[in-house]
Amino acid sequence: MPDAREKLRSPCLLLDIEGTTTPVDFVYRVLFPYARLHFRDFLQEHWESGDVKPDVEALRSEHLRDAGRGLNLPSWKEEPQDSLLDSVTAYGQWLIDGDSKSTALKSLQGRIWNAGYLSGELRGRVYPDVPVAFNRWSGQGRKICIFSSGSVLAQKLLFSNSTAGDLTRLIADYFDTAVGPKKEPKSYGRIAQALELQPSEILFVSDVVAELDAAHTAGMGCALCVRQDRSETAESEHRRICTFDELFP
Repeated sequence: MPDAREKLRSPCLLLDIEGTTTPVDFVYRVLFPYARLHFRDFLQEHWESGDVKPDVEALRSEHLRDAGRGLNLPSWKEEPQDSLLDSVTAYGQWLIDGDSKSTALKSLQGRIWNAGYLSGELRGRVYPDVPVAFNRWSGQGRKICIFSSGSVLAQKLLFSNSTAGDLTRLIADYFDTAVGPKKEPKSYGRIAQALELQPSEILFVSDVVAELDAAHTAGMGCALCVRQDRSETAESEHRRICTFDELFP
């Protein structure tokens, strides 16, 4: 596999969030539990919302699909409405517990977190080197983009309400699983096309080897981010970094 350092002149950086810009503990010990706790109340309050209804319909379809696969799912009842509300909640919480990448779930989570950020209960966390690097890369004329399994809304909320302040002014674009799964090369091809760049002009940084392999297959440069709190990261041939200080100093 070619050394990713050969492509470090890339004008665009595509960054993962969890374990790359943001501690994993913030996602699993703060964001996920918050969404799980407030799931039913949010649905009940926004049940008739035109934004929420499509997500509920998508979850209904996913539940039917998962049931067909013989998975041990929470039951699903359509009537009365309280039973349907309970069913959607139980299934949504089941997906959260399994760290599902369901696009509908991620959409609902983003909306729940939005309320948490607005109330001040939530504040996004980033590693200390992230705002420094963002300012440095922007000063060098490089484009900074995000690709996460979390919804675009959730991404913007995290970076606009971060402990380092509003970082969204430094981020050019955001991508979620609407472009495709993070472990499929075609997803990275779609991102490059959307950015009107060649894949070779993009450096993808993530803590997940399978995601980097997919990006590499699509033609992107890659760097494996190995944070101190992620020492279990698998072996790979991708260039390793421990901090963003190592990229375009």
